[in-house]
Amino acid sequence: MNKLPELIFNISRKGKTGVSVSLNQFPDELIAINKKKLRNGIEDFPSLSEVETVRHFSNLARLNHSVDNGFYPLGSCTMKYNPKVNEKIAGIDNLSAHPYSPVDLVQGNLRIIKELEEWLIELTGMDSFTLTPSAGAHGEFTGMMIIRKYLTSLGDPRKIVLIPDSAHGTNPASAHFAGYDIREIPSNDEGIIDLEELKKHLDEDVAALMMTNPNTLGIFEKNIVEISKALHDNGSMLYMDGANMNAFLGIVRPGEIGADVIHLNLHKTFSTPHGGGGPGSGPIGVSKELSKFLPVPRITSEGGKLKVKYFTEEGIGRIKNYYGNFLVMVRALAYLMALGKENVSLVAEDAVLNANYIRKELEGHLDLPYKGKTLHEVVFSDSGLKVKTLDIAKRLLDYNIHPFTVYFPLIIHGAMMIEPTETESKETLDNFISVMKTILKEAEENPEYLKNSPHNTPVSRLDEVYAARKLILRWEKSEV
Repeated sequence: MNKLPELIFNISRKGKTGVSVSLNQFPDELIAINKKKLRNGIEDFPSLSEVETVRHFSNLARLNHSVDNGFYPLGSCTMKYNPKVNEKIAGIDNLSAHPYSPVDLVQGNLRIIKELEEWLIELTGMDSFTLTPSAGAHGEFTGMMIIRKYLTSLGDPRKIVLIPDSAHGTNPASAHFAGYDIREIPSNDEGIIDLEELKKHLDEDVAALMMTNPNTLGIFEKNIVEISKALHDNGSMLYMDGANMNAFLGIVRPGEIGADVIHLNLHKTFSTPHGGGGPGSGPIGVSKELSKFLPVPRITSEGGKLKVKYFTEEGIGRIKNYYGNFLVMVRALAYLMALGKENVSLVAEDAVLNANYIRKELEGHLDLPYKGKTLHEVVFSDSGLKVKTLDIAKRLLDYNIHPFTVYFPLIIHGAMMIEPTETESKETLDNFISVMKTILKEAEENPEYLKNSPHNTPVSRLDEVYAARKLILRWEKSEV
């Protein structure tokens, strides 16, 4: 039951009003226009003062969980804290410019884009980048279109894209919309791609392998160099989903281990608040032989000035209006410049340390289906418990901790994917571990209590299927 509306109705009194304005001070024509916009009274709608209304909505806002008010161990989505100084920088008035502004008047803006491209080239070992894609999946699609254009230039775009069962869920969709059929490659007992099994699938129809590395189990694909060689010997390409780049940022350069295309998520790894539908950014980095197929616009340097190229003979054309989500790029560059080249690797080191600390502390309390070394995240299962993964996730809400990712990856039954990120302290991790151990003890001693959780939230457990299909976004008179 939602308690807040109930309180609102308790303090409602007929005749209360939020604000009273004398209409005499406004022109008659303006009053006539605005009277048309006035809503008639709504039956039983609460009458409140201004301060009561403000408090109502302020209290509602405080019910939103965010990384600013609690731990958010959402696996694979990297819901980390982002420095507020980067938000301040992105909000500088002088950075705002219309995308049709003359190039000579936005040299600073273009320099930001160009410098960020150079940073990403250095970090990944790729030959060139485009920052235009709006988000990760958009980047995936762009990357696959580049691969398709390149293979077409060789005479055959090919038909099939191989995707491991441990890849990110958007990979198959991106390859499909680029015009390819999908063939799944199963993981071996270590949770990684079986090289010999992969080779069995390689033929003249295979355009590429889309690999998430580290994969969604948090495991690094240790055979990536051999995998890359097998693909290239077959005339196929290696697409690397770099959404988990925070696992080896500044330590491993994908271009040096065989990746032909990689996308990054600026809104995960590089300091833009992630969630709620955006804003996102999914830059694409490519090898030298694919560079000429990048989309436009392309920023080039000529005579000491930056220019914008809006057309290339071989490129895949436009994938989005203008340059991409510019203020996301501003945040990313500010983040990297604050870290400096000497400190970028600390992101990966701390992310891996935090995840393995949680793994070590919970390994004896939860089932760990894949025993291999994990990096930035760890995936447990609900095997052997008297409750389900969802019950544990709901109970975490009572402790002001956002649930981890549930039931993904699909290759683990009852999966609990936990990613603490590099920005959380040991004290926060210790609290999470303690809470998890308490919940697991409850699961053993009183499983029904967990099955009815959460208990301390304004809304108890919902029928999520019904709620999604019958979403109510406006007030309706209660029948109770």
